[in-house]
Amino acid sequence: MGRFLISRFASAIPTLFLVAVTVFTLIRLVPGDPAALLLGDQADAADIAALRERLGLDLSVVDQFLIWGRNILMGDFGQSIWLDEPVLPLILERFMVSIQIVLPAVLLATVVAVPAGIIAAARQNSVTDIAFVGLATVLLSIPTFWLGLLLLLFFGLNMGWFPVVGYVSVTENPMTGLLYLVLPVTTLFLHELGSVIRMSRASTLEVLRLEYITHARAKGLKESTILRRHVFKNAFGPTLTLLGLILGNLLGGIAVIETVFTIPGLGRLMIDAIYARDYPVIQGCMLFIAFVYVVVNVVIDLLYSFFDPKVTAS
Repeated sequence: MGRFLISRFASAIPTLFLVAVTVFTLIRLVPGDPAALLLGDQADAADIAALRERLGLDLSVVDQFLIWGRNILMGDFGQSIWLDEPVLPLILERFMVSIQIVLPAVLLATVVAVPAGIIAAARQNSVTDIAFVGLATVLLSIPTFWLGLLLLLFFGLNMGWFPVVGYVSVTENPMTGLLYLVLPVTTLFLHELGSVIRMSRASTLEVLRLEYITHARAKGLKESTILRRHVFKNAFGPTLTLLGLILGNLLGGIAVIETVFTIPGLGRLMIDAIYARDYPVIQGCMLFIAFVYVVVNVVIDLLYSFFDPKVTAS
């Protein structure tokens, strides 16, 4: 187990390095000077040059990258140009907001969609199967921002059940904070429900065609027992892999949901940092998301060995 973890994290180092180089290079190709944006249109050239020197933007791109990389290795993600705050605590604070949306949505989608996919596969071509497949197709066809706006319009404005603007942390006021999270979590849950249903159904159909399932039926086992003891554990592996990808993708692409629901999470931080040309925040966010991808994939690999006896984490 220890050797497996070391090898996986060691193999992720080149990936993180490539992400760092790519992000560092691409954001400097975007038009706009952070110093000029920070000082405003009325600033003169001398003030802009002085601020660029203070921020280290007057150095060559290679020197800037080497200094940034050295600081990253020391745990220093830099100082936000726009907010004038340390980048790493800022990222962690916003990440905790985003994870409150992403994690419940993925867990709910797993609890609901995996059994739904198994039932649909067990009753292939029946009305139940067609209904679940149709539901999954519809949910996958609806963009998340449009679904979020529909939920805001109906449950927020028309019904008045949930707030439509602002955000309250669950640590400050648990009940009010939960009300602000219901609609964004529901939006992500409904969107990911479709993909998990389809994957669960497809993997279950493959397992149901295997010989040991036929043997279990020949022994007279009930269909529910077969699904629970023999099908679920072997069919859940591919779905688990998909869940890991979904979790990583949502953390990287949650900016749309956070913008629709005005939630100050990691995605919203990246959008604001891009507009402000806040290089340290953008670089830190992208590197942090890449690291989260690595951790999620390692966890998924460990869990995969639990569900599939043929796979070992060694």
